[in-house]
Amino acid sequence: MADHQEPFADVVPVEGGFSIPELKWRELLFLRALRPDGDAFVRDPGRPLPPFRREGLFPEGVRFRAERDGRRMVVRRAGEPGDL
Repeated sequence: MADHQEPFADVVPVEGGFSIPELKWRELLFLRALRPDGDAFVRDPGRPLPPFRREGLFPEGVRFRAERDGRRMVVRRAGEPGDL
């Protein structure tokens, strides 16, 4: 299964964003490549981003929200702080 063999390649498009394995999401947080920003997350440009086969998933200056969907995390762009 792709989750175990190539997690950097396991990016699935979903409406309004994409999903990645939960373990890949946890790696992003552990490495602090993404950091909390209110109720969302932002890319920390001073930290290395693990490889992904698809470029541009986490651009700098963009806020993201993530929600669990089984063993995956669905990641979508978030609005400005306070947006619903």
